[in-house]
Amino acid sequence: MFRKIDDSILVAPQIAVADLAEAAALGVTLVINNRPDEEEAGQPAGDSIAAAAAAAGLGYTAIPVTHAGFSHAQVEAMCAALEGANGPVLAYCRSGTRSTYLWALARAKLGDHPAVLTEKAEAAGYDLRAIRPMLDALHGA
Repeated sequence: MFRKIDDSILVAPQIAVADLAEAAALGVTLVINNRPDEEEAGQPAGDSIAAAAAAAGLGYTAIPVTHAGFSHAQVEAMCAALEGANGPVLAYCRSGTRSTYLWALARAKLGDHPAVLTEKAEAAGYDLRAIRPMLDALHGA
């Protein structure tokens, strides 16, 4: 269920508490929740994922993204989370797409070339064409 984008990031659709043991076994050190609580009936609450992450020895941060889009504050928070991680990161949302988009926006802001980000995302099954102008703008800033 985890999709590896590169050695520093995996993305996933909604995870469950039980998935954190697998994440830890894969070397993940930080879990990033990009899904707002109560977005869908029955999804695990962020607090339960945070508690399970702590029990598994993993860091946890929430940077919820709604379908309304991405803000500069969210991109900055993702940059800080990625730069502060002491190993691979697992980011999740409903399908993995918002997590992939936010990762790519943050990496572009941190200097990664949009073409490289697009290639990595495509290899993991995600299409960044919808945000390519934003990637180019952040990369050029």
